[in-house]
Amino acid sequence: MAAAAGGAVLTLAQPVWLALLPLLLLGAALAGRRRSHMSDAAQQAGLLLVHPNLAPLPADQDYARSDRRVHAWLNGGGAALLVLALAQPQWIGDWIPEAPEGREIAILIDTSKTMSINDFELDGKPVERITVLKSLVNRFVEGRRGDRLGVIAFGTTAATLVPPTFDRQLVTEMIRRVQVGIAGDDTAIGDAIGLALKQLQQGARLRPALILFTDGDNTAGDITPAEAVTLARGMGVPVYSVQVGADIFDRPQPSGAEQPGLREMAARTGGRYYEAGDSGALQAVIADIGKREQTVHRPATRRAVLEWYWVPLLLGVLLFTASSVRMMLRAC
Repeated sequence: MAAAAGGAVLTLAQPVWLALLPLLLLGAALAGRRRSHMSDAAQQAGLLLVHPNLAPLPADQDYARSDRRVHAWLNGGGAALLVLALAQPQWIGDWIPEAPEGREIAILIDTSKTMSINDFELDGKPVERITVLKSLVNRFVEGRRGDRLGVIAFGTTAATLVPPTFDRQLVTEMIRRVQVGIAGDDTAIGDAIGLALKQLQQGARLRPALILFTDGDNTAGDITPAEAVTLARGMGVPVYSVQVGADIFDRPQPSGAEQPGLREMAARTGGRYYEAGDSGALQAVIADIGKREQTVHRPATRRAVLEWYWVPLLLGVLLFTASSVRMMLRAC
């Protein structure tokens, strides 16, 4: 018996066992008729059962016809309930949502000294750039169910805080601990991208992505931005570069330089360049990246199943036990 398409329903997983019920009824009817004939014949012949070691049983201890019917109902009901238990009744509940299929996302956070500038606002008060950034990035992480997320902090050097993992709680906790200056005062963007690419899995169905948050250009490191971009393009990994800070609109953008700037890095890798001069703009940037790098939500294919076979099984055992106890009490 199949469950209905929608809503919860009670069904049987093995209904073929119910074919035994007519056989049980037929057997009970034949046994009852046989006992009735034997009882009538014994009464007509005046038979008396005698045990070699016991005195003849008095006639008033014979089972009455009503007692035989009670035992027949108890045993028959117990057998029917055992058949129902074999049919395996189940409660089919709601659909179980499938876990979304995510992707790998490496979050690169600039911890150079300029990230401590108080040009952002939080609850109407001026705060450091990195304080707002950490708060909004953590909201992004909490909503990325199914993704493998990693965090890299970079300044003069690049360091892995969390390698790609499904543990979003660990990721958010490590982001909260990020402080300005923990990796030096300069900005090694190329090293950060190279370190992130080294940790990404190869051959995933959904392509990974890098999200780079910084307030300046590359000023340190062993890997140049040009080399990092070449690696990212070869691996098919887009770089979303986010320029953080209220002074970005007054800052001259590099043109014709030997090393690509943030805008060019994003363009060459198939990512996108953003400018976030305040808290609202930064929040909009993170939301836009989330829309562009969505997880895949698969349709539900399983339903919650609660087994109920133990209910008729327990009731059947109780009926058989009651029948046996009744017989023992009558024999005493």
